[in-house]
Amino acid sequence: MAYSQDVYSRAANALERRREKANLQAQERIEEIGEKLPEINDIQRKLAQIGLNISKVFLYSSDKQADIEKLMQESLELQNRKKAVLTENGYSEDALDVKYTCPACKDTGFIGNRRCKCHNELLKDIERSDLAKIAPIEDCTFDTFDINYYPQQVMENGISPRDKAEKIKKSCSRYAAGFTTSSPNVMFMGGTGLGKTHLSLAIANVVINRGYSVVYGTAQNILNDLQKENFGRDDDLRYYEKAVLGCDLLIIDDLGTEFRNNYTVACLYNIINSRLNSKLPTIISTNLTAEELEDKYDQRITSRITGEYNKLILIGNDIRYIK
Repeated sequence: MAYSQDVYSRAANALERRREKANLQAQERIEEIGEKLPEINDIQRKLAQIGLNISKVFLYSSDKQADIEKLMQESLELQNRKKAVLTENGYSEDALDVKYTCPACKDTGFIGNRRCKCHNELLKDIERSDLAKIAPIEDCTFDTFDINYYPQQVMENGISPRDKAEKIKKSCSRYAAGFTTSSPNVMFMGGTGLGKTHLSLAIANVVINRGYSVVYGTAQNILNDLQKENFGRDDDLRYYEKAVLGCDLLIIDDLGTEFRNNYTVACLYNIINSRLNSKLPTIISTNLTAEELEDKYDQRITSRITGEYNKLILIGNDIRYIK
């Protein structure tokens, strides 16, 4: 799962802050309890001395096993006494222990060489939070995609917009639930306000929850940032070429609304072609018809979209206007 380096770094920083907070709180508890219960301080000092004595046994003792067993027995008695003192005075037995957010990995994010579940959840939260800053991802789910906004009556082509929307919704739900980095590419087509962005973000919701990285943006914003990056103006960018080309799922919204020049056409071709070569899935949405796409872009782009993308065409009336 290819999260950006920025996401990994922010997760690592969050884990470090958790560890620091847990250790600081434990130290404050130790000091507070030590002031109220001086015997606890004495026990803690004796336990620390036992640890040092065990080290000396390995270096100097002629009967290591017997001496270590004796020290371990003393340690056990001291620990039991510490628990008794704490509980007799209204504290829990483990009041002096560090209380990590995740006891399994002690807030390191790893159990052995494997990422802990808490680390994976943190990565997902960061990915979702980043997307929520630019798109209403929390509002765009499959549950909130209401097919009742689509006309039920059959149109001239013999198709009911509502029935078609329902089939597309189910298809997208299956796509998201079974998503892998080998999933097919998708092209949402249809007029303004027909739910293309909603379905794209509904897919993103599920895919992020399943632990995959998602980059979402309008064609205009993505191509603008990549152009700035290419010319060395990389301050305050949201999109970087490495993330756009390497994320598990790329969603390009509103293709055709971007300012068109030689660079944007070349950049768009590079994105589409590179991800096809890497066999990484891309979702594109556009208000343009197939004919308009052919008029706007050269054959290198349209042939790849035509041949490599599953087209889902929504029909009906502008839902935003109806609402």
